[in-house]
Amino acid sequence: MGGSEIVLILVVVLLLFGGKKLPELARGLGKGIREFKDASDGVKREIHRNINAMDLDKEEEQVVASNNERHHPTETETVTAETAATNNGADVPYPSSTPIDEKIVTDSQKV
Repeated sequence: MGGSEIVLILVVVLLLFGGKKLPELARGLGKGIREFKDASDGVKREIHRNINAMDLDKEEEQVVASNNERHHPTETETVTAETAATNNGADVPYPSSTPIDEKIVTDSQKV
């Protein structure tokens, strides 16, 4: 579109709506465009927020998977964790050099 076509369109709009209605139409058109831009920006932000949340979830899964690959609990660590759970959170000393069988105390032995 060249300059002459734009001038022709403006003259036709001026003749159709008059000089008093033209500022109101321009204001309404400006508000409509602004609302559309705000709505589209909101949609873009929501999409980016969801994409970032998915990326963070994937990174967290990778970290957990890599940690699980690096650390496999030994038999002593497993017994210590089980003993701590049965002691209702009481402190369990770190496993020493004594055999695992001696560390496990059953309920019947406690009485």
